[in-house]
Amino acid sequence: MSYLQDLTLRLSAGAGSLSESLRERQTRWILAQQKPDGGFAGREGESDPYYTGFALRALMVLDGLTEESADSAAKYLQSRLDKQETIIDLISIVYGAAVLQLVAGIDVLGTADPRWPDRLADLLESMRRDDGGYAKSAEGRAGSTYQTFLTVLCYELIDRSVPNPQQAVDFLLRHEHEEGGFLEIRVGKRAGVNPTAAAIGALKTLGALTPEIRDRTVEFLADMQSDEGGFTANTRIPMADLLSSCTGMITLTDLEATDRINRRRVCHYAQQMERPEGGFAGFAMDPSQDVEYTFYGLATLALASDPSELGESL
Repeated sequence: MSYLQDLTLRLSAGAGSLSESLRERQTRWILAQQKPDGGFAGREGESDPYYTGFALRALMVLDGLTEESADSAAKYLQSRLDKQETIIDLISIVYGAAVLQLVAGIDVLGTADPRWPDRLADLLESMRRDDGGYAKSAEGRAGSTYQTFLTVLCYELIDRSVPNPQQAVDFLLRHEHEEGGFLEIRVGKRAGVNPTAAAIGALKTLGALTPEIRDRTVEFLADMQSDEGGFTANTRIPMADLLSSCTGMITLTDLEATDRINRRRVCHYAQQMERPEGGFAGFAMDPSQDVEYTFYGLATLALASDPSELGESL
């Protein structure tokens, strides 16, 4: 089972501790965001593979993906297979297709040209840089920790091995900060929660996560929980955000170290980001909500909630 599928199934199991009212409210809200073409959009604009992937993952966590919604989303993703997409949108199509295959048994990529996975692999490899990592765009000169993580997962989902995996491992190891955590780019000065989560996810998938890296990472993440209860993106940002809280919880769960932080406070923070009509905002002063942050909110609650303590209060 791929890393992404394993994560989504673990989140689905954790979501069972959430109240029925929350799950129903969020399911209704997400389904209402689906566009006539079957895709999902961000806070404005048309359907987008990126947001469609997040919406499908959120619905999977909630066990709320209906047959009608799944069929419609599959048609949307299939319609994008022959388009000139950005690398992030192509990866999002693969992620969305994996969810539909796992939950609804729909083979989105089955209608594609049989050479499509090979062409995607060629495109992914065209983003490989001399430092061993993968750049975010064709114009990028250096590898990105986050993009390298996405690429590693994408190779796994299309049943391809990462070419020269040790180069990717070495790239990630060079991005570890001396005080713990990982940098997004080599010239960065401060480690961040999100690149750290990406690096750990990639190293785990590549079979290169060592006990020493684990221990240093746990110490770094344990220090990133803010007074709000959530995680901050890095040491210079005082305000917590839902993305960092989600990726921090995912990583501490992967490292079996959630006892190092106050899960109840993380859970309370995520609850504060939920909007009464449904959806989650990204941070305390965020004026709106979207399907991406809704996935982060649900994932955070699924990993942080303790049903023996919180019962049906969520």
